[in-house]
Amino acid sequence: MKISEDVLKSKGIPYIQKYPYGELSKTSKDGKRHYETPDGRQVPSVTTVLSATKDMRHLHAWRKRVGEAKAQQITTESANIGTVMHGSLEKHVKGIERKPGSNLIHQKAHAMANVIIDNGLTDVSEVWGSEVSLYYPELYAGTTDLVGVYKGAPAILDFKQARRLKKKEWVEDYYLQLVAYSEAHNKQYDTQIKTGRVFICTQNNEFQTFNIDNYDHWVGQWYAKLEQYYKQVL
Repeated sequence: MKISEDVLKSKGIPYIQKYPYGELSKTSKDGKRHYETPDGRQVPSVTTVLSATKDMRHLHAWRKRVGEAKAQQITTESANIGTVMHGSLEKHVKGIERKPGSNLIHQKAHAMANVIIDNGLTDVSEVWGSEVSLYYPELYAGTTDLVGVYKGAPAILDFKQARRLKKKEWVEDYYLQLVAYSEAHNKQYDTQIKTGRVFICTQNNEFQTFNIDNYDHWVGQWYAKLEQYYKQVL
């Protein structure tokens, strides 16, 4: 087992390179994100599969209700906050100095990252990789925020930002993402990861967390989505 710079520590979390994670090249196909796997194939990202198979009626109704310009402004601002928050959390787990900066978006994202650090990462005892590229041969690929040990179990961990608190029935796509990454990791590295946890911070600094409560159920749902996707594109 290779240990990165002996053991990197951030607030007591060892950063251990337990598996030989490598980066996958991101590509675009028909405007949708794909990855190139080591065998030269281009496969859709997990988010591309979910977007293509998602019921978009609620989203379309929301955009119509608030107006296209306002909806785009909200979407862009949320995406920017999420990107900066993820970057801040990546620095934290790698033991790199984090600074909030003077930009209001950066300050908000920094504060949201702190909420996840203080409420979610306290139960993470090891980090094996951050921003980890994973793929399931010939089917799909993606990048998960964190792989490590959560409450004693190997786990896939993801970070999300939100404008408001979520109900459980609103986060089904998060479960599907977690099991998709778990299945890919298990296939690539011969692991048995069945624990997945998503940490959410709202833009009002409210914390939520959801976990995979029935792995086999959500795996079945994920492969059904994958089958639906390939029926649509082939």
